[in-house]
Amino acid sequence: MAALLRRWEQGRSAADDLLHDALAGTALDERDRALTTELFYGCLRQRAALDWLAAQKSRHGALKPAVAVLARLGLYQLFFLDRIPAHAAVNETVELAKKHLSPRETGFINALLRAAERERATLKAALDHQPLPVRLSHPAWLVERWTARYGEAGARTLLEWNNTPPKLFARLNTLRTTADALLSKWREAGIEAALTSGNLWQQPMIELKGACAPERLPGFSEGAFYVQDPSTLLAVELLDPQPGARVLDACAAPGGKATLIAAMMQNRGEIVAEDSSAERLKLVVANCARLSVTSVTVRSARPPDAKETWFDRVLLDVPCSNTGVLRRRVDARWRLRPDDIARLAAEQLRLLQASARRVRRGGVLVYSTCSLEPEENRGVVEAFTKGNAEFALEKVVETFPPRDGVDGTFAARLSRRR
Repeated sequence: MAALLRRWEQGRSAADDLLHDALAGTALDERDRALTTELFYGCLRQRAALDWLAAQKSRHGALKPAVAVLARLGLYQLFFLDRIPAHAAVNETVELAKKHLSPRETGFINALLRAAERERATLKAALDHQPLPVRLSHPAWLVERWTARYGEAGARTLLEWNNTPPKLFARLNTLRTTADALLSKWREAGIEAALTSGNLWQQPMIELKGACAPERLPGFSEGAFYVQDPSTLLAVELLDPQPGARVLDACAAPGGKATLIAAMMQNRGEIVAEDSSAERLKLVVANCARLSVTSVTVRSARPPDAKETWFDRVLLDVPCSNTGVLRRRVDARWRLRPDDIARLAAEQLRLLQASARRVRRGGVLVYSTCSLEPEENRGVVEAFTKGNAEFALEKVVETFPPRDGVDGTFAARLSRRR
């Protein structure tokens, strides 16, 4: 665990990718996999709060990165994980420190954790009175930004949402099975799950209860389902792809939206799935194969071509700040910088303008993000429509996680005049 956290600290890899690779190489049972996941994500999620706790019991100022990782790991178990006895949390962390740190540093970790254990109630009370960026562990600039937009109560609700473990949802693959058949198979395997209903989406979604590895569930290898949050359905449903249409998914990886488009079109028509990352396109190919999607052509992203046959529908789900999915992408809050939002908005507008040139007259273009930031959402759409009079904004769908109970998303449907 300490080595995994250090790899995140030292590189730019996403936490999800690091954890997936680490768990793929082990034979851990579901209970141990769940604990590993909780510790890894928890230490990242509560990073600011844990560093504040460490600072209260340290006289050495900022800790060396390797020491800080072990301090966070032990403190997380003491302050945020009730099911591990305090003495076990301290002892296990000290044993880990012996493997990764010098004797002097191990002694420091031992002293820090034992002092924190003795004063746990006092420290908890003090943490509860710290400013929101510390208490709820988010970058100060982001908290200030959200407080200005949502007010302190609204910002606090969003921060608290981001600090709760995400629910696990599976989209039923209607090309392969039915809800009754899949739920029956899961019940026989002792898996608790239920169909979800919502006013925001129409596709059949199943909520899975308890911790489980999706790839180990019955029906996964047969392509019976695809794991995604209900919010990711909204842009595709706004696109409203019809059987026989020609559709472009312009930023397709890993393929969740492209395969949903195929299911809604009953595998009838032509879907082109593009992405700028050749490595991530492999995920699209794999997901299409697993889900029995035969109507998708996968290829590298390319600029508009005057000779190209235009598309009836174009979906552009752009790279963004991810501020709508910080509960699910727990490390993204620490990677994001204040100037990233303006930079991303400029790139998003460029992509939108390029994608618009591939929509036939009378066709539809849907622009979407998983961001909460106005600059990336309505700001981009407004800048685009001002310079592209032949496109009209038809509808906008937005979700706010604490209100809607799903990830944050934005989607705008634009129609090209005939």
